[in-house]
Amino acid sequence: MKAKSIFALLLAPLFFVSCGYEKSSITGWNYNDPDNGGFQKYPFEEQETGPNLVLIEGGTFTMGRVEQDFMHDWNNIPRRATVSSFYMDQTEISNFHWLEYLFWVKRVYGADYPELYKKALPDTLVWRSKLAYNEPYVDYYLRHPAFRDYPVVGVNWLQATDFCSWRTDRVNEFILIREGILEHYPDQIGEDNFNTDAYLTNQYNSGKRIEGLPNLNQASSGYRNVKMEDGILLPKYRLPTEAEWEFAALGLIGNSIGERVVERRLYPWNGHAVRNPDEVYIGMMLANFKRGRGDNMGVAGKLNDNADITAPVFSYWPNDYGLYNMAGNVSEWVMDVYRPLSYEDMDDFRPFRGNVFSTKERDNEGLLLDKYDIPIYDIPGLIKYLEDFGNTVESSANDQENELLSTLNDQAQRALELLIDDQKYEANIIIVEESIEAIKAADEMVKIAPVLLKDYSSYINARPGELRYRESKVEENIDRRNYKRSDNINFLDGDYESHLDEIHWDAYEEEEERVETSHMYIYPGQGEAATDYASLINDHARVYKGASWNDRAYWMVPGTRRFLDERQSKPTLGFRCAMDRVGSPVGLGAPR
Repeated sequence: MKAKSIFALLLAPLFFVSCGYEKSSITGWNYNDPDNGGFQKYPFEEQETGPNLVLIEGGTFTMGRVEQDFMHDWNNIPRRATVSSFYMDQTEISNFHWLEYLFWVKRVYGADYPELYKKALPDTLVWRSKLAYNEPYVDYYLRHPAFRDYPVVGVNWLQATDFCSWRTDRVNEFILIREGILEHYPDQIGEDNFNTDAYLTNQYNSGKRIEGLPNLNQASSGYRNVKMEDGILLPKYRLPTEAEWEFAALGLIGNSIGERVVERRLYPWNGHAVRNPDEVYIGMMLANFKRGRGDNMGVAGKLNDNADITAPVFSYWPNDYGLYNMAGNVSEWVMDVYRPLSYEDMDDFRPFRGNVFSTKERDNEGLLLDKYDIPIYDIPGLIKYLEDFGNTVESSANDQENELLSTLNDQAQRALELLIDDQKYEANIIIVEESIEAIKAADEMVKIAPVLLKDYSSYINARPGELRYRESKVEENIDRRNYKRSDNINFLDGDYESHLDEIHWDAYEEEEERVETSHMYIYPGQGEAATDYASLINDHARVYKGASWNDRAYWMVPGTRRFLDERQSKPTLGFRCAMDRVGSPVGLGAPR
C-alpha cells in the first residue's frame, strides 16, 4: 500500500490534539506531543511496491543441481536453503530503460564530466564475431525503436550495479515529488542531483516545494526532511543474489499444497519438455533458446520461438511468480562473487558470497563528510590498467604517447600514496584535475587518448552527489564476533585461513590490508621476470544465471551457474533488479 499523502501527514498532529495522543506501550508517554519533546510516529501500513516489481514470497527450497552435471564442474551441489521474501523485476531491463538512464546521465553530468556518460554506455561491439555478419546489431540494437522493448545487453556487472543505484534515487525522488515534498526539478547538474543517502543526511536541499514534514520537537526548526523511520522512501534497488534468482526462477509457489512441494521442477515450469503442452498452444516453445546446432529460431513459416536473437521482454509465458523470461532470452547478472564451492560454504539462510562491509565517512568529531563533488576512481585498478595498457602498446606507441603514459603513471602513483595515507579525496583530485585533463589536452599525435578516456571512465566508483563511504577497519571491530575484516569475498575460499600452500603463504603474510585476488587462485610466474598470475576465478568473477537466446536447454535449468569478470559483457547477458522486502513476508491481511 502506498505511503500516506503529505496532506494527511501534515494533519496528523492536529488529529492527535483533537482526539487524544497515542501512548507508548512501554513508557506511557505520548507520541507526537510537542510538550513531551515531539517523538513522532507517522502512519504506515506496509511497504509500497516499486515500479515493475513483483513480490517473491520466500521460503525453503533445494538450491543447486537438478540436472546431470555433464560439464563436470561440481559447482552446484544441492543443498537446502531459505530465501526471505523480496521483490524482483517482472522483466529484464530493456534497451529503452537504458536509454532513459543514458539521457539522465548525459543531462546531469555531460557538461562537466562526460566520462560518466562514457562509463554508462553499453558495449555494442559485443555483437561482432569474426566469422558472422552482425553489424546491424552493432548499429541498431541499442537505439533503434524496433528494439526498444528488447533486453539491454553489452552491460557489465559494474554498469548494472550503477543502474540499480540510479534507479533507487529516481524512484525515491518521484515518491517525494508525488507526496508534495519536492517539486519536479529537471535542472539538476553535477553534484546537485537527488541522491537518497544524501537526502536522508540533509545533504540535498534543492527542489523543495515545502520545508519538509512538521517537526514537533520544539527545540528544533518547525520542519524536517523525510526520514527512513517515516516509511515513505523505498529500500535500494540492487541485483538479486544467486539464491534469490534461482528461487524466483523455479517458482515453486505454484507447485505447493500446504507445506508440500508436490512436483520438483527442472525448468521454471512443470514437466521435462520445453514446449507448451496446453491444448490451445500445444507445441509452442516456452522460452527463447537455441534448439540445436544452427537452429536459433526454427523453420520459416513456423518459427519455433519467433526470435533469432533476443525477444521483447514480455514474450512467452511468465512463471508462477509472474516473472517473464527466467529460462531464456538473455542470461542475467546476479550479485554474487563466483566460487566453485559456494554452495558448501555459504549460510543456509539468505546465502550470498560477496560481502564488503562499508560505513559512512566521518570527521574527527563524528560528523558526516560532505558528499562527493567529483568522480571517485578505483586508483589501484587504474594502476594495473595502465601497466597492462602500456605492455600492449609498447611496440607501437610513438614518443608523445609514451610521454603521456609516463605522466599518467606518475600521477597514479602519487594518487596511490595519498590513498594509503587515507587522503582519498585528495588522491582523486589528482586523477580528475590532472590525469583526465592531460588525456583531454593531448595533441592529435596521441591516437590512444580517446581509448584512455573511455577506459578510465570504467574505473569510476562513485559519482558527484553521492555520499562518502569507506570500508570498515579491523580496529573498529575489535569486540565483534560476527566479522572483523571489511572484505569477506574470499572468506573460507581464498583467504589466509583456507590457504594450504606454506611456500605461497610466505609471499603474502606481510600484507596488512586485503589482498585484491584470492591466494588460492594465484599461481606464481616462472623465469627471471616472474610475476603472479590469477586464474579466471578471482574476487572480480561474478555469477550469471539462466540460458540465453544462444544457449542450449541445459542452461535453462535455474540451478546451473556460470561466471564472468565484472568488467566484461556479452551479447547474451542482461539483468533485472531486485529490492528487499521489509516487514511481513506475505503482506498484511494475507492468510496464514
